Amino acid sequence: MNTARYFIGVLLVVTMPPAIVWWYLVHPFIGFWRRLGVRAAMAAVAVLMIGMLAALVPMRDVLLGRDLGTRWPLVGLAALLTVTGIALTLWRRRHLTQRMLSGIHELEGDARTLLTQGPYAIIRHPRYVEVAVFTFAYAAFANYVGSWILAALTLPALHAVVLFEERELAERFGPAWEEYRAEVPRWLPRRR
Repeated sequence: MNTARYFIGVLLVVTMPPAIVWWYLVHPFIGFWRRLGVRAAMAAVAVLMIGMLAALVPMRDVLLGRDLGTRWPLVGLAALLTVTGIALTLWRRRHLTQRMLSGIHELEGDARTLLTQGPYAIIRHPRYVEVAVFTFAYAAFANYVGSWILAALTLPALHAVVLFEERELAERFGPAWEEYRAEVPRWLPRRR
């Protein structure tokens, strides 16, 4: 169990920062990346991401920090969050394709359809909720100080990414976005 917890903890602290940086590189600078072209943009960002991973892997034990031990209630919580995350993923996948998820659609300037079906009819950013749920699942299972700190920092980091993305969506979709934004909450579903 300790090896599995360590592996999940390392996976979290090494991959989550580059994933969040990806969104910070793409959303605020979408115009720059579009002018650069899809292949050049993806190559440039991939090099940056691989560089970050290469820098973080040797620091994994420092990033993880103190091991708080196996706590079975947290393992149960991790299982519940993982099942919830998988359900969200499967539901979201029916509406947000891998091509859209990777950002290729946006880089090509082809993203003309505002997603308003499925989970997007209930909250505006199910993908980021999905990321948060899995992050806390990993943190609960791993139970290292660094995994909990990263999970806590992920929430404001994702919120800032969403603000960048919403600005981009408002520019791209105009009145349709404003109408959708007024009807559908950002993070938590409304009670019907």
